[in-house]
Amino acid sequence: MTTETLIITGGHVLQLGQDPGIIEANIRVNCITGKITNIDEDPVSAQQRDADDEIIQTLDAAGCVVMPGLVNAHTHAAMTLLRGYADDKPLQAWLREDIWPAEAEMTPTGVRAGTELAIVEMIRSGTTAFADMYFHVPEVVAAIKNAGVRARVGHGIVTAGKDDEAARNDLNKGLEVAQAYDGAADDRIQTAFMPHSLTTVGEEYLQEAVSEARQDNIPIHYHANETRSEVDPIVDNHNKRPLTYASGLDMLSSSDFLAHGVHLETDEIDQLAEAGASLVHCPASNMKLASGIAPIPALLDAGVTVALGTDGAASNNDLDMFDELRDAAMLGKIGADDAAAVPAAQAIHMATAGGADALGLPGGQIKEGAVADLIVVDLDSPHLTPTHNIISHLAYAARGSDVKHTVCDGTVLMQNREIQTIDVDAVVETAETQAQSLIQRMS
Repeated sequence: MTTETLIITGGHVLQLGQDPGIIEANIRVNCITGKITNIDEDPVSAQQRDADDEIIQTLDAAGCVVMPGLVNAHTHAAMTLLRGYADDKPLQAWLREDIWPAEAEMTPTGVRAGTELAIVEMIRSGTTAFADMYFHVPEVVAAIKNAGVRARVGHGIVTAGKDDEAARNDLNKGLEVAQAYDGAADDRIQTAFMPHSLTTVGEEYLQEAVSEARQDNIPIHYHANETRSEVDPIVDNHNKRPLTYASGLDMLSSSDFLAHGVHLETDEIDQLAEAGASLVHCPASNMKLASGIAPIPALLDAGVTVALGTDGAASNNDLDMFDELRDAAMLGKIGADDAAAVPAAQAIHMATAGGADALGLPGGQIKEGAVADLIVVDLDSPHLTPTHNIISHLAYAARGSDVKHTVCDGTVLMQNREIQTIDVDAVVETAETQAQSLIQRMS
């Protein structure tokens, strides 16, 4: 019986784990199951398999490195419509004066357009999975489903400034979305309960909603310890550090993933480790908003799973995860005052396996039986020459524009820089139209 097979030929293959390295191999993918069936280092074995398989597609990886698809573990995809709209402000002023008023005018059509634009950018720069906290989630789900990527999604809940009825409506929407779309798109889409933060959702609302989320085994994702101005009110009002407060609300478990974690004390790092919760580091956004430097080496030393995220395009201002992993490595060294902190392989791990683990999604590794979420990075560029150390290049020199092919769940999403599942020109045109329409409504 023949198997419909995708073959990625002639490439260097990145192997992560305890002893990171590079092997030369062909990768075979079952196009029906979307999983890697073989990693052939033996040419004779590869020829024998060719006779048994129905090869329906071949991706040339000569002069390239094949690596796991990148995982953007925290973003707000539709905020691509606000890229460059408001810059050079601290977080709270930026949110209250610019972003939240703009988002209040965002329509379902706009969210769909912004999400599609984000997905185009992510596919072209090697991201195969992401976590999205936003609203008008049915439009987000539709965009993900059509594009072929993988994601964990949720409705971003804010009760601050709302009356009780509006606050409860927002909470209910968050729970309904999490229940309705989990497992959508043949399981490529999973969900989470996503209160915006511990300061923007009231305690009584969190108590009620978190209890229901736990009954349905729904993971929880929220912003935590991002800025001092977020930490201080919790300490002042509850006489507790934020993660102690979160733990008391049952918001710190092994399925939960928290964004930022910039201002963490040692006992909070220990709490994360003991709970098994994950932390999503967003170095570019934290630098741009002057939020601070997250203690990544200390988190890693404590055994906390650390993933990477871009945050939204309005505070980054792009969704290129190669930029993010380079920033994470370099900022980790600055924060620790140690050039050996967050080495290249560790930064790559955070952007791949760390992200998949944090989100509870498959992916992040290349091995037989794993899902085929893969990218092929072209090394034939001046900025990647000479190839003394491919792992170093991936962390410190590669760019999203070096990605040649992108594969998710065994489906080729991009081949030779051409996206196969989305009309890119139409997406860009629609996004520009929606962005201009949004600004007109604002004025």
